[in-house]
Amino acid sequence: MIDDPVLLSRVIIRHATHDDLPALEWDGEFVHFRRLYEDVYLQAIKGSSLMWVAELQEEGIIGQAFVSLASYRSELSDGISRAYVYGFRVKPVYRSRGVGASIMSMVETDLIERGYKSVTLNVGQDNYLARRLYERLGYRVVAPEPGRWSYIDHLGQRQEVIEPAWRMEKNLTG
Repeated sequence: MIDDPVLLSRVIIRHATHDDLPALEWDGEFVHFRRLYEDVYLQAIKGSSLMWVAELQEEGIIGQAFVSLASYRSELSDGISRAYVYGFRVKPVYRSRGVGASIMSMVETDLIERGYKSVTLNVGQDNYLARRLYERLGYRVVAPEPGRWSYIDHLGQRQEVIEPAWRMEKNLTG
């Protein structure tokens, strides 16, 4: 990774607004997640999740990260001391330039301020570049994950996903 200080000086990392949701579809590439994005936004309004976006004024949304503060799987997020990052992505042209690390730093700083002690995430077993980023940021593999989940797509159809992953964890207390 080579940080791009000029680029990073122009990136704004902030909480998503409802108006940002269409931009998270990345010109149709992720339109199938439209309902999922809406659900995450509603959870953020209720206080059980967070939605972060990275934005360039001239480009729009170039990255995102969602955070579950509490879920039914307490080993991922328990609402007290452990949070779970998911839906993390950076547009390909901006990868390996420090944008992802900047998003994760903002997320982690916010979680520390909220009193969280650790953060977990899953990374696809075949996503070597992302795993390398997470390891560089201090995450370590703690368990395999079957990666089975489902969602309702933009057409109202249930989609089943199987993407074997590694669960990774980072202690936020140093």
